[in-house]
Amino acid sequence: MKYLIIGNGVAGTTAAENIRKRDHERDITILTDEGTPFYSRIRLIEYLAGEAQERDIVIHAKEWYEKNNIHLCLEAHVSFIDSEAKETVTAAGERFSYDRLLLATGGISFIPPITGSDKTGVFALRTIKDADEIIRFARGKKKIIMIGGGVLGLEAANSLRKRGHDISVVEFFPRLLPRQMDPDGAEVLKAQMESMGFSFYLGAKTKEISGDQQVRGTLLEDGTMIDGDLVIVSAGVRAQAEHAKKLGLTVNKGIAVNDRMETEKQGIFAAGDAIEHRGMFYGIWHAAQRQGEVAGTNMAGGDVSYEGTTISNVLKVAGIDLAAAGDIDADSSYDSITHKDSDNFIYKKIVIKENVISGCILYGDISGYRKILKAIEDTRDIREIKDKLERWELDGL
Repeated sequence: MKYLIIGNGVAGTTAAENIRKRDHERDITILTDEGTPFYSRIRLIEYLAGEAQERDIVIHAKEWYEKNNIHLCLEAHVSFIDSEAKETVTAAGERFSYDRLLLATGGISFIPPITGSDKTGVFALRTIKDADEIIRFARGKKKIIMIGGGVLGLEAANSLRKRGHDISVVEFFPRLLPRQMDPDGAEVLKAQMESMGFSFYLGAKTKEISGDQQVRGTLLEDGTMIDGDLVIVSAGVRAQAEHAKKLGLTVNKGIAVNDRMETEKQGIFAAGDAIEHRGMFYGIWHAAQRQGEVAGTNMAGGDVSYEGTTISNVLKVAGIDLAAAGDIDADSSYDSITHKDSDNFIYKKIVIKENVISGCILYGDISGYRKILKAIEDTRDIREIKDKLERWELDGL
């Protein structure tokens, strides 16, 4: 039995770890086109800010793979997979056979079709290599434009602010963090970040990235011109599923898998940011980690199922704590309990559907988040304690 994993992110590495727990002897090979062993993408923003070195964000150094008898091949770009011969071929011509294959190819940064996006000085941030290129290019430059006001965009922007750059953020939605914040919460976040020196253009669409060969700024659809020396596009992640398409596998938002993380082809599994499960594309760390655990266990003969993941995030946005989970009810369609303290930049919200907590936002003060998250996951009836919740007394949860 030979196990082959394409991708060395959290899904692929977790799968390898769980294969080894059940199968102590057979070959496990991981192929990755990156030049660094498994590292934390979450901590890339610390690396970008100069607050962490590469060694600080690497989770498993080469010694870990050696200790667990896992063959890690860095900078091994897979060019072809032959599912009939059960073999992969890399760009360097190396061939790797397998009995069971895991596609853990992850996601790729989505670059919208903006005129000028091919100019020198336009970047996306997904890998440590991307971060290195941004750091090098940004030296000696002052003005940076971030296209995208989501979590990664704001975090990357704040990292570069710490390095002394002026930051302008262009966001298509009328508010920041549209997936984690409702309008009231986003207003508090915007005010706090403006106090740090950020400039925002909300409800704005980039028409063109200007300049000759190199970036000189961005032109918005309404005619506004923003000067800038460097542009980072943070417009979301798409599944990296080209291999799956060539294999004839179903690809929607991602590679379609069942609860065992199996694809339609026997012996081929998929997990992480490359997949779609029950119509859901998660693109979040803890979902990919659980999917990798399930895939690895089942590849090695186990029988476990993935039941989905509650969408929840505990983040730091510009160094400020933010926790969001479930349905944040951005359109105010349901009952909710809120607390807003604009002077201290604190916003808290619990969303209630049919006497059950279905979502929450905690910004600036995330105390009690674990209790709220457990109540969401347990679909706890809160009728008897609703009065206490309205006073933000969470001890009854």
